[in-house]
Amino acid sequence: MAKILIAEDERPINDLIKMNLTLVGHECRQVFDGEAALSEAQNTKFDLMILDVMLPKMSGFEVIEALEDTAVIFVTAKIGVSDRIKGLKLGADDYITKPFDILELVERVKAVLRRTKKEQTSFSFDDIVVEFEKRRVYKNGQEVPLKPKEFELLETFINNRNLALSREKLISLVWDYAFDGDNRTVDVHVQKLRQKLGLTERLQTVYKLGYRLEI
Repeated sequence: MAKILIAEDERPINDLIKMNLTLVGHECRQVFDGEAALSEAQNTKFDLMILDVMLPKMSGFEVIEALEDTAVIFVTAKIGVSDRIKGLKLGADDYITKPFDILELVERVKAVLRRTKKEQTSFSFDDIVVEFEKRRVYKNGQEVPLKPKEFELLETFINNRNLALSREKLISLVWDYAFDGDNRTVDVHVQKLRQKLGLTERLQTVYKLGYRLEI
């Protein structure tokens, strides 16, 4: 999907970000200080940089000032409004504070890549092709009609593939926090996707949590 540079000096956080972004299909490279981040960004074309503000040797703010034409999401413990404003004025595409929900970060990455036109417009696996912009799904070359929420649920599973998603998280991502009904609605939509697209093996139930699309 996208080539992403992760500049974060706390190795557990850096590894967590890399693991989850790799699971959903991105290619990630890791660095642990500001000088290394700037050097990598100047020598390799990345679609996106996830950049901590408080890095050794060179701050994230200093790094972004020296960059040209690289999308940036700041990830930082600096929660002040002035820091957020400064980061955005320097050209950051987004700003997320620690601690953060890793699935939220995955969604923020998706949103930035979509705005910068680096997000893929289609996805294929097995005998299924999904065209995101046209909102069409094909199986064995034949179009399979999906209702709007069925398509949005499938798109969410693809964008978060190989990650376990709770029913509550799926409601927040697909129904955009506005849904106030029974979360069994998620189960009904999942069953519809399994039936229409033959995803019984791929779309797995995660015991006492929710679902995961394994690809």
